[in-house]
Amino acid sequence: MSDYQCILVENHDDGVSIFTINRPDRRNALSATVVKELQQAFLAFDEDPTRRVAVLTGAGNDAFSAGADINEWPELWRAIPTVGFETDKPIIAAVSGWCVGGALVMAMMTDLLVASESAKFSYPEAKLGFTGGIISGLASRIPHHAAMEVILLCRTLEARRAYDLGFANEVVPVGEQVQAAVRMAQDLAKMSPRVLQTLKRFINNEVLTRGPSEQMARTMRHLKAIEDSYDAKEGMNAFKEKRAPVYLNK
Repeated sequence: MSDYQCILVENHDDGVSIFTINRPDRRNALSATVVKELQQAFLAFDEDPTRRVAVLTGAGNDAFSAGADINEWPELWRAIPTVGFETDKPIIAAVSGWCVGGALVMAMMTDLLVASESAKFSYPEAKLGFTGGIISGLASRIPHHAAMEVILLCRTLEARRAYDLGFANEVVPVGEQVQAAVRMAQDLAKMSPRVLQTLKRFINNEVLTRGPSEQMARTMRHLKAIEDSYDAKEGMNAFKEKRAPVYLNK
């Protein structure tokens, strides 16, 4: 298990890692702490050569995640695959109960998705008067009019229809979503990592459409990495101290 406050990480011997948003008392809402920890955990996963496949889920069966935590507003882009972090290793979402707003975007950006029969996908931002815009990518993943029904009309997409539209790969009884996702991950872990990673890279970089918000968030990630780096602090300190900076490329 990890030492994160809100994210549990289980690393199995077969190369499968399970990431669990562990805030069941808050319906696994995405706080600033959650998204930062999830970003850090996935960066570590990508750098670890023993890790092959990730399963992303939420604690319990009532909610994968209720979306952004209004009491600790997050930079949601940090927790979104291919946006806040990049990995060519496969990621499988295991969703049960509500998957709302930014959580729907997270699930959408994974490579495969297992839904329990209680899964409900909702994007209510048009009702709330706010959006980050990355949800526009849903229109390149399910039929256009179905995507607009979720995005513009804010209608809930339930598990069976999600499967029929190709958004979910499997629908299983409530409580079995993680086990089903792990079985899928174990199958992937036996395959050629180089082939899987190459094909995922081709699809994410050359086939799937990136909307303006996704591109902006990816740019923010790179600029934020510079802002938070040792070298940025060293440059400012050297300027204030009227000396030559000593950069360490970190």
